[in-house]
Amino acid sequence: MIEEIVTKYIKDKNLFTKADKIIVGLSGGADSVALLILLKDLGYSCIAAHCNFHLRGEEADRDEDFVVQLCKKLDIKLRSTHFDTYKYAADHKLSIEMAARELRYNWFERLCKEENATKVAIAHHRDDNVETLLLNLIRGAGLKGLTGIQPKNGNIVRPLLTISRKEIVFFLQSRQQDFVTDSTNLEDEFARNKVRLNIIPTMEQINSACLNNIQNTIEYLNQVQLIYTQSISNSINRVKSENIIDGGKLLKEVSPETILYEICYPLGFNSKQIQDIFESISSNESKEFHSEQYYLIKNRDRIIIYSKETDHKECIKPQLQYTIKVIDKDFKIPRTKEYAVFDADLINIESLSIRKWEQGDSFIPFGMTGRKNLSDFFTDNKFTLEEKENQWLLIHNQDIIWIIGQRTDNRYRVTKESKRALIISQKAKKG
Repeated sequence: MIEEIVTKYIKDKNLFTKADKIIVGLSGGADSVALLILLKDLGYSCIAAHCNFHLRGEEADRDEDFVVQLCKKLDIKLRSTHFDTYKYAADHKLSIEMAARELRYNWFERLCKEENATKVAIAHHRDDNVETLLLNLIRGAGLKGLTGIQPKNGNIVRPLLTISRKEIVFFLQSRQQDFVTDSTNLEDEFARNKVRLNIIPTMEQINSACLNNIQNTIEYLNQVQLIYTQSISNSINRVKSENIIDGGKLLKEVSPETILYEICYPLGFNSKQIQDIFESISSNESKEFHSEQYYLIKNRDRIIIYSKETDHKECIKPQLQYTIKVIDKDFKIPRTKEYAVFDADLINIESLSIRKWEQGDSFIPFGMTGRKNLSDFFTDNKFTLEEKENQWLLIHNQDIIWIIGQRTDNRYRVTKESKRALIISQKAKKG
């Protein structure tokens, strides 16, 4: 019976064919032993792979000895390896569980190359799948987190996802095949074990068919996920162009916060940040949000996405050229932003310097008599946060006389009484 179910599942999910050479993860536990025997019985070419993580002392060595004897009995090639998991976890700042997982899958990848194998079969079963869903539900997860363990992920395949732990044990008993038990699975120290040992038995008291029902729900949610993914993709295409999210268009979508989540979560932003980003869309205030690898700048109704690694813009300090001209009847003031013109007799060129803007800076804009804070000038002219950060100022003594490329100070303007003009032209270079 179990052979028929697994055969159908392999075919339906297109996991592998008889032409594939398969690395089978073999811990010695009931699930991995059953997987190896089933695949061998069904005529697949298998190589067993065992990892000794040295986490359980003599018990880990016992498991390795068992695996060696089993592979001899089945006449299956065995590859085994040893890991200093505690050191790896410390060096890479990982939990022991995550360190073991990373070591295991990295080794499987190397094995595939060495053995010319095409697939890696892992013995996750139905009960593991249900536990994963419950853990994700407890921790808080979107739809994807409720679709459980996937039957196929790259070259990783899981042929037992519809088989229960009880069915696996019954299959081995019918074959009079021993297996080993990891004693840590009987302790409720870890979250998964708490679910397995405490929560699921309580659920089964309420409904003995709950695990099967949850598995059916997982299958249903996987189908829903396909529809959801397509719909989200269409919405993202409507509201996002390259690295810019149009907030106005986003708010017109059926579920704008969900769409924003699907854009931002893969960029490393957490749920609270995404909620803050969404709320900022309705605000006139410019804001900036950071994840580990990306930052978003919200300006008006646009959200601009930048990669910290590839989109970092080098700060370019302008190189200024100074020319003094006598003001006569032929003199004309240049009107482009690359030039600034001042009364030369009011300025000592040796006292000029260039710096970035600072909080509290102010000047008297050309054509006005009152002082204006630079922060207000930036807001009035709809500067983005990035544009503010990249703005250079020309300073004379302590006065800001030119927001370079933007506006000059009225106190240093050319008037009818001016005799000479200081013309400053802007040429940018890396500095």
